[in-house]
Amino acid sequence: MTAVDTRIDRRWEQLHTWGPYGLLGIGVVLAVASADPHAGPSRWYTAWALVGAAVALQLWWHGSRPRTPCRGRTPSPGGTAYYGVRWALAFALTWLNPFFAFYAAAGYMDADETLPRRWQRAGLLASAVTVAGAQAGGLPFGGAVQWILFAGLLVANSGLQMVVAHLTEQEAQRSRERTETIAELERTNAALHQALDENAALHAQLLVQAREAGVADERRRLAAEIHDTIAQGLTGIIAQLQVVAGAPDLAVARTHLERASALARHSLGEARRSVHNLAPVALADDGLPDALRKTVAEWRERVGVRTEFTVTGTAEHLHDEVSATLLRIAQEALSNTARHAGAARVGVTLSFMGDEVVLDIRDDGRGFDPLTVRERTRSGGFGLDGMRARAERIAGCVTFETEPGHGTAVSARVPLVRHDR
Repeated sequence: MTAVDTRIDRRWEQLHTWGPYGLLGIGVVLAVASADPHAGPSRWYTAWALVGAAVALQLWWHGSRPRTPCRGRTPSPGGTAYYGVRWALAFALTWLNPFFAFYAAAGYMDADETLPRRWQRAGLLASAVTVAGAQAGGLPFGGAVQWILFAGLLVANSGLQMVVAHLTEQEAQRSRERTETIAELERTNAALHQALDENAALHAQLLVQAREAGVADERRRLAAEIHDTIAQGLTGIIAQLQVVAGAPDLAVARTHLERASALARHSLGEARRSVHNLAPVALADDGLPDALRKTVAEWRERVGVRTEFTVTGTAEHLHDEVSATLLRIAQEALSNTARHAGAARVGVTLSFMGDEVVLDIRDDGRGFDPLTVRERTRSGGFGLDGMRARAERIAGCVTFETEPGHGTAVSARVPLVRHDR
């Protein structure tokens, strides 16, 4: 319930509590002011006794009426008795003086909250009889004209009260429906928050699993790189040195020593690159957009291919695992482009799209047939299947669009998981 609803209910409660006192007071003042000075004392004694009884009734009801959290009262047997006794007192007072019909009008205010639903129309009609009698000139009637006037006034009062009661009931129904709608929305909102919390927990669990799987993949990748690069380079160096040992002259020995030296330098470079690739050091001080921009710039300088990097959407501070995954995919895609594409132009785009992050790498190289291509070397990366596996570990995906002679487009799409600050 809102603060406005609370204030409205409080005002209604105050009106139902003090309204009958006020209407009775108005009736007393007007009755005294218009009293016949020649009236007998018994009539006055009766009137004051009825007023005292009405005040006592109001005090009793004020202290014993049932309450509900939403409104001040609810229909009950006690409320029915209170309404009936109050109507009898008001009718008797109005018989003595028509101005006491003000007190009788209190029945219009609370019939819906003191009487059961099946008795509400009867209660309103009884109050309308008293008020119409006073409006017709007071009780008892002195002739047919008063009776006719009373009948017309009774119909007018009753009709007006029935219309008001009907509109009040409709408004109450709408209020109940609004309350039920608000409650349903609150339940739905709570369920949505719970679902979001569960989704965040699942994302966190997924990232932990991805990190663990990534460790195993890195170990396999490193073992493959050592076997395919460093180990092969050392084997070549040993072979060249063995030739030097049996060389017939100095020129032949120098030639094989130079080959061994070149193989050693190459193997050292491969070893440094493997160590560098163990962790995305580019993300140590920069977010993903800056890390990708630097990676693309370094690749452009090293390979000499015209390359452009673009960021679209509002950049977000991504979770470390998401950033590392996309950076690795970009590095592998650029490595494949350098080794196989023969491209003259490359474009890299990072797009923040609400609940997703999309990385696109496009080149105008020679392309390939995705149905028949096989990974020819594992040196320096995971290859196409490796890129897919990286993305799938964080609930993402990688797609390839290519055909011979028409370039290649790699698109990695992963959930946007923000960094847990």
